[in-house]
Amino acid sequence: MDVLTLSRVQFALTIMFHYLFPPLTIGLAAVIAVLLWKYLRTKDPVYHSAAHFWTGLFAANFAIGVATGVVMEFQFGTNWSRYSVFVGDIFGSALAAEGIFAFFLESGFLAVLVFGWDRVSPRMHFVSAVLVALGSVFSAVWIIVANSWQQTPAGFRVVGEGAARRAEITGFWDAVLNPSTIGRLLHTLNGAYVLGAFFVLSISAFYLLRGRHEEFARRSFSVALSFGAIFSVLLLVTGDQSARIVAEHQPPKLAAMEGHFEDGPADLHVFGVPRPEEGRVALGVAIPGGLSLLVHRDPHASIPGLASVPPDARPPVAVPFYAFHLMVALGTAFIALTLLGLWLRRRGTLFRTRWLLWIFVFAVLGTYASNQLGWIVAEVGRQPWTVWNLLRTEHSFSLSVTDGQVLQSLVLFGLVYAGLFLVWVYVMNAKIQAGPPPAVPPHGPTRGKELVDVAATYEEPGRSHLAGEGRR
Repeated sequence: MDVLTLSRVQFALTIMFHYLFPPLTIGLAAVIAVLLWKYLRTKDPVYHSAAHFWTGLFAANFAIGVATGVVMEFQFGTNWSRYSVFVGDIFGSALAAEGIFAFFLESGFLAVLVFGWDRVSPRMHFVSAVLVALGSVFSAVWIIVANSWQQTPAGFRVVGEGAARRAEITGFWDAVLNPSTIGRLLHTLNGAYVLGAFFVLSISAFYLLRGRHEEFARRSFSVALSFGAIFSVLLLVTGDQSARIVAEHQPPKLAAMEGHFEDGPADLHVFGVPRPEEGRVALGVAIPGGLSLLVHRDPHASIPGLASVPPDARPPVAVPFYAFHLMVALGTAFIALTLLGLWLRRRGTLFRTRWLLWIFVFAVLGTYASNQLGWIVAEVGRQPWTVWNLLRTEHSFSLSVTDGQVLQSLVLFGLVYAGLFLVWVYVMNAKIQAGPPPAVPPHGPTRGKELVDVAATYEEPGRSHLAGEGRR
């Protein structure tokens, strides 16, 4: 394989592995905040114990996510130097904002959340959980800003020529609030919240099926079920909004997602086999005019097809088509599962319905897959551009890197990431097998010095369960 292909494979490997972790931290942080809020309202120690347990899993996930995220910035400079020159002015602002406004907020109060269980008051702990959740959202904001700018560039001008050609910001907020930022941000956050909810549902269902930690599992399951139902339904709403943004600003991507080849009213495919060389979807089952109805609220509205796009500017069809339809199918299943769970809980039979609990144990794999599939649709559907209509992928990679060097680093990254994945699985499994800690008695009012001490000190012998985990 050539340098371009190897660089694309390496980028896909590293970013898809990294993206296993940030959505879970975003989702779990919100669930933990809800559990601590429930504890403040009810004073039920089971909620406190539940928040303690999920925080331990959150911290392990957060650590791996930070380690794998660092690779992204180095990879831009090594494998994609021409791309980095072009987008540096835009990305530099967004990534600097993430570090200033998000990462320090999240990591600073994470120390209080993880190590302050018996050292700060429940109210201060709840505030810390909320700030960690907000920090994770702010981090997502700036990453989505950078990625959305690639999809729908705004607030810039192109200066220079040749290798020095680059995009220069002319309006910071125009670049930040480019046409796809808000829609993509809401859809990404909803996907993360659904993943966080189903992660809690999976482990809680496992405990219930094994007859372990049942009171803890019931409380965690109930909170996550309501949380997951709300955001599964909202995921449908934001998905529709995102598709309409794509239709307006990236019509070739939408055409690839739906296998739409000729200009005119577009059907909505339930499934099928795209045949781009023949300009049709074989074995397709479709709703006539369905895509036109969703995009324009008119089943007879015309939608541009791939035939009107120059051949060298058409995205691949098969990958976006299959990824998009599988993502939609999974999203529909999440809604059905959570609404069924809520109905059975109302009837009082949920925790006796073992077949449904078994489905929840494994459904978390579907939420992981749907988050990955969303990224695949967005990025593969954007091809052959790295920056839409401005910079092609074939003009973005580093000319000074050889195929042998990229292959070597690809193999090494594969080995390192395999090791990290095994460590992650081992740590998460150990914490899950250990189960939740005993309820912690309420702490008195928190003094300023205590808060500073907890935030600055990661280890003090004999104080907390999680500190003990950190020493081991």
